[in-house]
Order: sequence, then C-alpha cells, then structure tokens
Amino acid sequence: MGLYLSGVNLTGQIPESFSHLNSLVYLDLSYSNLSGNIPNPSNVSGLQNLQTLFLSSNYLNGTIPSWIFSLPSLLELDLSNNSFSGKIQEFKSKTLQELQLLILSQNNFSGQIASTVCIQKTLRVLDLGSNHLNGPIPQCLGELRTAWILDLSNNCLSGTINTTFNIGNQLIIINLYGNKLKGKVPPSLINCRYLEFLDLGNNELNVTFPSWLGGLPDLQILSLRSNKLHGPISDSRTDNLYARIRVIDLSSNGFSGNLPYVADAYSIYYMNTLIVTTKGSDREFFHVLKTNIIMNLSKNRFKGHIPSIIGDLLVGLYTLNLSHNGLEGIIPASLQHLYVLESLDLSSNKIGGEIPQVVSLPFLAVLNLSHNHLVGCIPKGKHFDTFESRSYQGNDGLRGLPLSKDCSGDNGVLQATTLVELDDDEEEEGDLISWQAVLMVFGCGLVIGLSIIYIMLSTHYPVWFSRMVVKFEHKIVMRMKRHKNRY
Repeated sequence: MGLYLSGVNLTGQIPESFSHLNSLVYLDLSYSNLSGNIPNPSNVSGLQNLQTLFLSSNYLNGTIPSWIFSLPSLLELDLSNNSFSGKIQEFKSKTLQELQLLILSQNNFSGQIASTVCIQKTLRVLDLGSNHLNGPIPQCLGELRTAWILDLSNNCLSGTINTTFNIGNQLIIINLYGNKLKGKVPPSLINCRYLEFLDLGNNELNVTFPSWLGGLPDLQILSLRSNKLHGPISDSRTDNLYARIRVIDLSSNGFSGNLPYVADAYSIYYMNTLIVTTKGSDREFFHVLKTNIIMNLSKNRFKGHIPSIIGDLLVGLYTLNLSHNGLEGIIPASLQHLYVLESLDLSSNKIGGEIPQVVSLPFLAVLNLSHNHLVGCIPKGKHFDTFESRSYQGNDGLRGLPLSKDCSGDNGVLQATTLVELDDDEEEEGDLISWQAVLMVFGCGLVIGLSIIYIMLSTHYPVWFSRMVVKFEHKIVMRMKRHKNRY
C-alpha cells in the first residue's frame, strides 16, 4: 500500500497514527507544509514493510529519530529541504542493509561524516549537500561500488581529498562544490569510468590542470571554477576531454598559456541548415549548432586576440564571457552573426579599436565592454541606446551617448574592420590557432538542458535520477550567471 500525498496542504505535525498501517510500503508527504518533529510511533514494528519515506520540502525540525534507521525494508529516504539539525546518526552493520537512496541535503546537520556510512553497500545516491558538515571526506566513500551520485556540496568539509575511488565503481555524478578542500584533484578519479558530472568548484585546490581527466570516456559536465588552479589547460591528454564536453566552467583560476586544440571535433554537433523566424521574417542559417551554448573563461590569464571565426563558428552562442583576462586586438566584426547572443562581457582586458556595429543582434540584453582601450564613437541603434554608461566606463578613447564626451557630429556608424583584414592580422599572431581551438572546444557543447534530457531518455535511470542531474546542471548554470553579473 502507498500514500502519495506530495503537494497536499496538510499543515501541522505528522500524525503518529500512520505507523498502524501495517501494509504501508510507500509514504510520500513531501511539499505538504508539515512542521515540528518527526513523531516516535507507538508501533514501529508496524512499519516493517516501509520501503520509501519521502518527507522533503516541509518545515520539519529536530533530529532524525533513531527508529527511521532501524526500518528493515527501507530502500529510499529523502528528508531534504527541511530544518533538521544535529549530527547524522552513525550506521550500524545490521540496519538499513538494503538502503539505496539517502538524501539529507538542505538542512542544518553538523559534525563530521561518519565512516560507517560506507557500510551501506547498496547505496545508489548519497546526497548530504547544503548542510554544516565539517572535517575530512571519509576515504572509504570511494569503496561504494554501487553508488551513482555522491553530493557533499556546500558544506565546510576540509583537508585534502584522500578518497580513493576503486576500479569498477559506478559513479556518474560527484559534486564537492563549495567546501574548503585543498591540495590536488585525486588521481583515482580516473577509475570513475562512468563519470558524467564533476563539480569541484569553489574550493581551495592548488595544482595544475588535471589533464588526465581526458581519459574519462563519459565526462560531459566539468566545473573547476573558483579554485587556485594554474598553468596550461592543454596537452595531448586533454584532446578527448574537450572533444565531448558539454558544460565547462574554468573561471576564477590562474590558468594561462594556449587554449586547447581539438581538430574537427565540433562538426558532429551541426545541423546543415536552420530556419529561424525573428521579428516576422524568416532567416536561413547554415551550419548552425543544434543547441545554444555558453562560453565562460573569465578571470584567468589567457592572452591573444579574439578571432573573427567566433562569429562564423558559434552561431548558437548566447552568452560570451571572456572578462578579466589579458586579451588584446579588436572586437571582431563577425559578432554580428551571433544572432541569438543575449550577453556579451569582454570587460577588463586590453582590447582596442572601435566597437563594431552589432545592432542587428535582436536579443542582446547585457553588454559590458568596460575597462579596455576602446576608441571612437559608440554605435547608435536600438540596443546601444539602452545600455548604461557603466557598460563603457574605463575606455578613455570612447565618446558618444551615454558617455559625456560628444562625438562632434560623427553619426556613430563606423566602418568595422573586415573579416579578411582581421584574419590577415591574426595569421601574423601566434595565438590564432589557440583561439580557434577554444572555439572548437565550445563548439562541441556547453549544452544547457537538451544534452541532459537526451542522456536521461537514452538510459535506464529512474525519474528521480533525471531530476537530480537536471538540478545539478541548473546549479552550475546559475552560478555562472551570478559570477557574470558580479563582474
């Protein structure tokens, strides 16, 4: 028997009487405005058949009662998004022997993660994210051979990542974002042959780029943002990684040197033609990416020019953030081909020349060209007339509205550097190949949503797994957007 009451506005405390339902197998009271402590039932033995207990997204508090950890048939336990506190009870060898799903995220649990959690040999999902857990990550977590998802994000975990991931593990998602982890990325991750999602962002990792990640055959989403990583991000071992990556965020580190080269890896993601209706008229685009893409390499030490190929190759680009680097040269006029571009941030570089006429971009809503070496008149047009002066500040040679310097009769329409001229200039520079490379890299993916949906539809994973993957992808994308807005 099952009680499916998710989303029902029950309010008040959980009734103790449910323990008398001896045949109860499934109990879902999530999203029901319940409050208070979980009661101690008078007849715990009456719940011996309970396999699923979902109490997420309520207003429950207190500690987790010990009787929950003694349920002999429990397979799935989700207490996330409540106000539970205290330490997470240690597991015993004879309890919860069949537990597959343990989700305690978004609560107020504290203390260390007990190594006894590794006793649960049948765990598929361990999600303890967004609590106040501290101390080291138990080394034994890498021994969970059946686990698909390991989420310890947004805690206060510290020390090095000493976990040794055993050969033959089934991990697909590892999320350690937002802790105080130091040292290096554990080399034993190479044993995670099914890994698709890896988020080690917002920690204190201090090492060169783990190029051996290129040996992971299924890795599609990678975030190493906001660490102390440094050095080049490209060698022969990374070619495979960049050829198949879907979402990558390496921002706010100390990466430098050339950008990765991946020859022709992007071609499989093109469709021959695409008809797009914009403002009542049809436009036919050739060799268009099947999905919109995001490119975020901000706050590193990359150098070189932005080549004209960016506008010809990445027509599906809708967010481009190259801010806070050491980029030089001019803004390529081919940006006018980025028809779906919504946000362009080239701030805090050394870019010079004039601003090309990109007023034909129908969706451009965010523009930041501040703190460069731009000169000439700000182009006039529908979009440029809406951007505030902070979009252009820190460019002493710029004039025209919304700045205080007058264009002195100039109509603001400039002769943008031609693509041929720009290409000739770039061929004289040593950085063109590396910039073409990064465009090929991002031509492969950074797919928001559709790739994940495809993965889920083409695999056997249950619906709750699909929801968790989409949630993790959404977290990364939102962090990228917040970071972009901050700078």
